[in-house]
Amino acid sequence: MVLICELQPIERKNNNCTYVLIHFVLSGMTFVIVMGVSGCGKTTVGEQLARKLGFKFCDADDFHSDENKEKMARGIPLTDEDRLPWLQTLSQLPLRHEKLVLACSALKQKYRSVLVQNARSQSFVFLDVPESELRRRLSSRQGHYMKANMLESQLATLERPQRDDRGYVIVDCGFEKSVNDVVNEIAEALTNEK
Repeated sequence: MVLICELQPIERKNNNCTYVLIHFVLSGMTFVIVMGVSGCGKTTVGEQLARKLGFKFCDADDFHSDENKEKMARGIPLTDEDRLPWLQTLSQLPLRHEKLVLACSALKQKYRSVLVQNARSQSFVFLDVPESELRRRLSSRQGHYMKANMLESQLATLERPQRDDRGYVIVDCGFEKSVNDVVNEIAEALTNEK
């Protein structure tokens, strides 16, 4: 069981705050995969979620081979064969980290199956962002090998989870939601899921 505690201010007077202690309980949750296409916010949301839960954070992009990164930088989509060694490496992470949030595209169900083959328990968090917002984010992205022209390939490859799929939290990440709102929604959903 994982117990997450958070202090929330409820009253402020003369620079003094009264806080209420909020508890989240995630029974047995050990591996959370924040997934979606490029530009959906996996890394940003994943890092904050890991901090909130007290979990380790890893970004799957850091584990791509140089060849894969080069290919994507040239606008060439990865094949299943390109992805398999990368997915197998990622599947070892739950063996090294008891509590882990992983930001990973996890576009197909068969990729997700490889990712969790060594996990005791897991939840997938799908960040659902409108395509126009994804394009806007990617066009302003600096210094990342994944460019805006690769989005169509990822959207075509994506096997979108459904709201009633067990083990999935689907979060609408439209234009209006802050990262904090998204992270709080995920934490609450994970708490209710277990």
